Amino acid sequence: MSSKVHNYESEAITVHYEPQRCIHAEECIKRLSIVFDRKQRLWIQVENASADAIAATVEQCPSGALHYTRKDGGALEAKPATNTIHLDPNGALYVRGDIHIGGETYYRVALCRCGASQHKPFCDNSHKNINFQTDGLISDGNRSITEIVGGALTITPETNGSYWVCGDFEILDANGEVVYKGSEQWLCRCGASSNKPFCDSTHKKIGFQAEGE
Repeated sequence: MSSKVHNYESEAITVHYEPQRCIHAEECIKRLSIVFDRKQRLWIQVENASADAIAATVEQCPSGALHYTRKDGGALEAKPATNTIHLDPNGALYVRGDIHIGGETYYRVALCRCGASQHKPFCDNSHKNINFQTDGLISDGNRSITEIVGGALTITPETNGSYWVCGDFEILDANGEVVYKGSEQWLCRCGASSNKPFCDSTHKKIGFQAEGE
């Protein structure tokens, strides 16, 4: 599950960058281009801004490719109080929370749901190459709101199958509306379900192949 990590250090903070998890959302560049600049040989220049400004920017990286370690005693990234899954139109499942996947813990991940990523379970923008289509909405019949209290969220990519999601979470559609709250669900990761984001076992019909955890 882990991948190569590049570290960029100052006296106050170290920014960690995992290229395999980067999907070039460019939130970092939009928010703090004085530090994050693809035109520079070292594209992250941590000496150009305060540790607080860098940390605040890194925390907006939707894929979690960027994270940080404070060396100055500053606040660490806070664990999200609520586990959320945001449905991106034609793209990934953006998850924030106390996330556990394959023995690793994350606060921010972008999970593949087109079935084509070469770095499963993480998105690598393959949805663009295959012209994956999904509107990021769910039908009224699939909406369900039950009481949740929080806690850890375990996501298990099943062998040749769906994501088994266990723990309290809520799903936000492409409009940012909370459309589902629950504690256990199976979400499509083959890209072919007719009931997205939920699994409908189409992965069995199309012979979807992917390693599990």
